[in-house]
Amino acid sequence: MNKNILITGTSTGVGFEAALLFAENNFKVYATMRNLAKSEALKREIQNRNLTIEILELDVTKNDSIYNAINTIIEKDGKLDILLNNAGAGFAKTLEFASQEEIDWVTDVNYTGVIRTTKAVIPHMRKQKSGHIINITSIGGLVGQPFNELYCGAKFAVEGFTEALASYLTPAFGIQFSLVEPGGIATEFMTNAVQKTQNKDGELATGVYAPIFQKYISGAQNRAGDSETSPYQTGKEVAKVVLDVATSENPPIRIRTSEWAENLGHLKTLGDPDGTKLVHQVQSFFL
Repeated sequence: MNKNILITGTSTGVGFEAALLFAENNFKVYATMRNLAKSEALKREIQNRNLTIEILELDVTKNDSIYNAINTIIEKDGKLDILLNNAGAGFAKTLEFASQEEIDWVTDVNYTGVIRTTKAVIPHMRKQKSGHIINITSIGGLVGQPFNELYCGAKFAVEGFTEALASYLTPAFGIQFSLVEPGGIATEFMTNAVQKTQNKDGELATGVYAPIFQKYISGAQNRAGDSETSPYQTGKEVAKVVLDVATSENPPIRIRTSEWAENLGHLKTLGDPDGTKLVHQVQSFFL
């Protein structure tokens, strides 16, 4: 039986491209999304490419939704080989002007959602003594960036969470863990991040930070328009890195997806680019 994969957040971007790419490479794909009304584009591509992909509802903020999707897969296949935690959302706003509701939302979508899905699949992977959990984080999970403190905080949390699980679940039960760290993705992601910064009148809710924020936005726009310095990749380019990780005999703990991301994270990763040395060191200290 071919390996199967559960992918979250497949209505657009990396998740959308990964669902198609994995199906083209003979994986049995379960493409999930919070709102099935947004599945039409994926359905069209499935039909156009003559692929077999099952689309399921899965909202990473709701446990019932997660367990329903996973139970469907286990009932059909008796196993789950790969979980790709891709669902997430950008957020660029200074902490001072962020509401508690926004703080809770960005943390829930980008961090707690990963905890929920991972917790739900571990028992199945532990019993089968195999599996691979791949978390899409960001170079923002290694390097804090202006106006991204809440987003970066959530992604840093995913990185520590993943390293900790890898330190004991991999040697004991054969469950692999990987972090895929894009520099930026040319999808709706950045647009949505900036929209979250606007108030109800469409103005940037940054107050006294407005001059710094405008400089930040201008810099991001300038980099996006320069092919040599742009941090932005297509969803398909990032999905190809994910496929390489998923099909690797010895998958990395972490991997950057572009030269731009590699350069930004260089000081953090210089001594251990793929993260395996650190996890092995932790194992030697504690286990």
